[in-house]
Amino acid sequence: MRAALSELRTGTGPLPAAARRAVRVTLAAGLGFYAFLYGLDRPVEATYALFAAVALAGLSRIPGSGRMRAGVVARVLPAACALVVLGTWLSVRTWAAVAGMLVIGFCVAFSSAAGPRLAGAAPGLQLLYILPSFPPYAPDTLGQRLTGTVVGVLLLILAEATVLPDPAVPGYRDLAAAAAAEAARCAAVLEQPPHTLPAAETARAAERAQALRPSRVEEAQRPAGPGVRERALAHTGLAARTLLARLRSLPPPEPGPDTGAAGRDLVAAVRESAAGTAGLLGAGNPPATDSTRLRNLHVSLARTPVTGPGPGFRNAALVELADAALVLRGAAGIAVRGRAGAADAQGPGVEPAAGPADRFWYAQEGPVRLWWYRLAGNTGPRSVHFQNAVRIGVALAVARAVAGVDSLPHGFWAMLAVLSLTRTNAVQTRATVRLALIGTLVGAVAAGGVLALAGEASTVYAIVLPPLMLFAFCVGPVRGVGWAQAMFTLVVAMAFAQLAPVTWQLAEVRFLDVLVGSAIGMVCGLLAWPRGAHDELGRAVAELLHAAADDVQAATAAFGRAREVGPDQRVRHALAMAESAYAQYQTERQHPAATAPGEDRQAAMMTGHHVLWGGRRPPGTPPGPREEAVVREYGAWVAAGLRRAAAAADPVHTAGSTDPGPAGPAPRRPGPEGAPPVFYTAMAWLDSLTADLALLDRGAAAGVGTEAGPMASGAA
Repeated sequence: MRAALSELRTGTGPLPAAARRAVRVTLAAGLGFYAFLYGLDRPVEATYALFAAVALAGLSRIPGSGRMRAGVVARVLPAACALVVLGTWLSVRTWAAVAGMLVIGFCVAFSSAAGPRLAGAAPGLQLLYILPSFPPYAPDTLGQRLTGTVVGVLLLILAEATVLPDPAVPGYRDLAAAAAAEAARCAAVLEQPPHTLPAAETARAAERAQALRPSRVEEAQRPAGPGVRERALAHTGLAARTLLARLRSLPPPEPGPDTGAAGRDLVAAVRESAAGTAGLLGAGNPPATDSTRLRNLHVSLARTPVTGPGPGFRNAALVELADAALVLRGAAGIAVRGRAGAADAQGPGVEPAAGPADRFWYAQEGPVRLWWYRLAGNTGPRSVHFQNAVRIGVALAVARAVAGVDSLPHGFWAMLAVLSLTRTNAVQTRATVRLALIGTLVGAVAAGGVLALAGEASTVYAIVLPPLMLFAFCVGPVRGVGWAQAMFTLVVAMAFAQLAPVTWQLAEVRFLDVLVGSAIGMVCGLLAWPRGAHDELGRAVAELLHAAADDVQAATAAFGRAREVGPDQRVRHALAMAESAYAQYQTERQHPAATAPGEDRQAAMMTGHHVLWGGRRPPGTPPGPREEAVVREYGAWVAAGLRRAAAAADPVHTAGSTDPGPAGPAPRRPGPEGAPPVFYTAMAWLDSLTADLALLDRGAAAGVGTEAGPMASGAA
């Protein structure tokens, strides 16, 4: 109770947010419905104005504030109109309507691969295609349908943008700016003796890094889209987390006079660069200086001869530190200014993308190609987005066929039940259907009583509908699917009672349709990937670790030399598949036995990021044969460990695969005297992967994962 009262006072939490959204959708739907029906006597426009607002605000779950949702709805308005047109044209013949439902239902559902905002709008867009697919089949009313749809959507945009503004929430760019500022403070501390971070500073830096994990960020704020700025912002978050981690682990210089002077200069340049990046991300101010000094120090230190492993590993850590700061500046410039930031086309001071060109490959691609990469990468049965789209497309097509062949009365409701009740695994679908049927039955009994008592007194329905809508859209999202179905049954009964004469049997038909739609959804859920993301996550993680193992071997084989362009595309793709499967897995309710030992999935995904980050190194001083032998032996050992971890992640589908070799202690040993800096850089990278392997082994033994959180691997 205290928590609920606190939420109401502060305006935060599920209940106040649901209340604000309920007010907006009620205003938008009610104004359009009543203006057309009673003001202009236009029932067709009234129907479409009502359902357009309800579809994109009540049925859809677009994350973010009202203004953010208004922007998303405005962008999907052309698609909404196109779906109404297609639904009208294809509805006259059952076979065309079924085929259209299969293809369009799949395409709209598959658009969820583009990110959470479009995924949230997809159910509403599906409804706008379903609505004109049922009687009356009247292509001549297409203009009226489009008018109602446009007016309903515009009213919703206006309501979302202006009515009851949501409390401000820090965006991902703000969090990245705070992390960059924290990195600058840590670098300032490291400039001074004893050149180590106190415990308080270390803890604060760790917390700033944790705040950038997608699992700690509201869904609306996550940079998950396919566009240049969103990819760059995800890359910025990953670079900021990497920079903070390297600042926390930076070893102090060796004792002695004049030791570590070059390192202190580099740390000072990192501080300057991070502070400029923080200002760029926070207020959009161009940094006072570019990264020329930091880049020169980075190159110089990477080529400076070292004596002994102590100075060698400190130099390697400094090189990695500068690398992270340079990537952070480059990614932040693209995130703030788009392709202009990559080309440094406007004004001095904003750093262009620094580092290997393929690290910022997305900055050179057009929006159409970036969308194509995202969608094409998720095309195939191993993508959870593809699986979900197939499941919902087939279920909608079957429901449309049943409604058309058997002349199911108000078959629209059966398809709406398929759309709103089908979940990504059979366990959730079954639990959801049970609650939904109970709620629908209760709502149908209540609606039947109201219809029987009020008869044809449409004034009663007109008075009851607005407060009923307000209560339904407020309580439904908070109390669950049972309440939502009960209240929505009442809402649609009161709306249809104003459009045409009805009897209490309308409530009976509503329950029958929901029952049919639920049965279709359950059958399709049982036949199409019934375990949801659970099985796919194991396969995706195993594929990621196999790809990482191959990349480690390729990188160590090319030790000290430039690698061919794009050797890590397989790791990037596997990481994207694993992250999307993991994100869905977090939303699913599984059987208790589904969480088996050895499923440290997040640690595996962070290992993939570490492989991507460290696997591409600029060529340095050519190593000798002894250094090459040490690095290759160590790389082969790490690759074997990654393959063993892959077998543990998915023992069913990796059974019978090639034995990666016996496990044993890491073959790490000091390099020969006078080893070049590139040797220590490679060894430090392999050391970090060895730590990842230990984490994976501990997770396999305990069955407990670590909280790492998925990032947009397309920017890694």
